[in-house]
Amino acid sequence: MAQAKIEVRIGNISFSGEGDSKWLEAQLDKLLAATPKRIEDIASEDTIDGTTEAAKNGGAVAARSLASFLKAKKATSNQVRKFLATACWLTLKGAKDLTTATVTKTLTDSRQTKLTNPADCLNQNVRKGHCEKQGKNGFFVTDEGSSSLETAPE
Repeated sequence: MAQAKIEVRIGNISFSGEGDSKWLEAQLDKLLAATPKRIEDIASEDTIDGTTEAAKNGGAVAARSLASFLKAKKATSNQVRKFLATACWLTLKGAKDLTTATVTKTLTDSRQTKLTNPADCLNQNVRKGHCEKQGKNGFFVTDEGSSSLETAPE
């Protein structure tokens, strides 16, 4: 019998095998039968808990302006929350190395009101557990920080 090889990835599910083609076909059928959702649904999701990333992020972040993101997160008046929301927006757009200068420049480039004291905004977010400092000047947004933007401001 001829050896066959297959590799399939559908969303978070992957299958690879090598062997007799009839055996591989049976294994693939078992995998597809055990799949709890339609293939189209799985392929369009990129999550663990069943919510799509787009839904979590309130739409495609790449196409969303910072102004609309800040408004959606109710982060237009509180400077500490605005700093955090801007950092989250940058992270969702793929920024790896966040600094206070990056956040400040992003706000300026997006024609948003500037922060009075960005360093203090970062320190307050660190105290709350919403950000963690990394390296000499960098920081990142924690999961708690991201989820805090989903709730109403304090």
